[in-house]
Amino acid sequence: MVQSDLKKMKIGVLGGGISSEREISLKSAIEIDASLNRQGYNCVFIDIKDTDKDALRSILFDNGIEIAFIALHGKFGEDGGIQQYLSEFGIPYTGSGPFASHLSMNKITSKLAFGSAGVPTAGFSIWEAGRRIPDIKKYPVVIKPYFSGSSFGVNIVHDRASLDAALYSALEYSSKILIEDYVKGRELTAGVLGNRVLDVVEIIPAKNKYFDYNSKYIHDGAVFNVPADLDKMTERKVKEIAFLAHSVVKCKNFSRVDMILSTADNVPYVLEINSVPGFTEHSLLPLSARSAGIGFDELVVKILELTLYG
Repeated sequence: MVQSDLKKMKIGVLGGGISSEREISLKSAIEIDASLNRQGYNCVFIDIKDTDKDALRSILFDNGIEIAFIALHGKFGEDGGIQQYLSEFGIPYTGSGPFASHLSMNKITSKLAFGSAGVPTAGFSIWEAGRRIPDIKKYPVVIKPYFSGSSFGVNIVHDRASLDAALYSALEYSSKILIEDYVKGRELTAGVLGNRVLDVVEIIPAKNKYFDYNSKYIHDGAVFNVPADLDKMTERKVKEIAFLAHSVVKCKNFSRVDMILSTADNVPYVLEINSVPGFTEHSLLPLSARSAGIGFDELVVKILELTLYG
């Protein structure tokens, strides 16, 4: 009944967008659109090229869109902008609402929310242009824009000599910069789907010391072990913290939570939460789902079902 109802609806797959992640967003949207087409759904791919509200309303209503599958990453995709417009238009859409989307993408507010709720996350300070370069007592540190995705502008800094360049590089992507304590450990990610945490993925970058943009989107940039080789107690702890992080920022229906499992204390420290994770051939939510027995086509439809029926 649920799938037959969906097949009567016109689905708009929204991709592209205006952010530095446009190329990846287009790939995600194309794969979602292809999946829905081969399953017999009535869908159309819509390339979002600006943020004009009236233009967006026109294209959605001209195409008769009844439900939107958001495949937009970064600005006007994960920051609550497109979600706010769709809410005002009365068009149901996949994923989290405007507030949760913005909270998730803003690494400062999300980390503060994590800390208040007891979600382990690395200590940090904030730096802005025009301020003195901070006197950091302990290296390495992680430099990252507070409002960006796909690891753009992220660098691990090992000494004072490299700090200035990393800070000003990060300024290309956002006005505020996080200087985060470096946590040595294993890079993990866990997808959340509905009320379930999917299989945990371990990410082992092949050529770089962390999972940067090239590792994420260039072939052979990393090795993915799924399910991650964890003892039962650690696996349970990782999944519990992933779901808590998802819940704390009020994400809805699905997300992907990135963590570092600390070598020092075996605690999973949450790095960030992705409210619109990728759906490319290299993307981790589909990989996590596939390991848990949910294929790509089923995952796409399940997300639409959760949107309409919870």
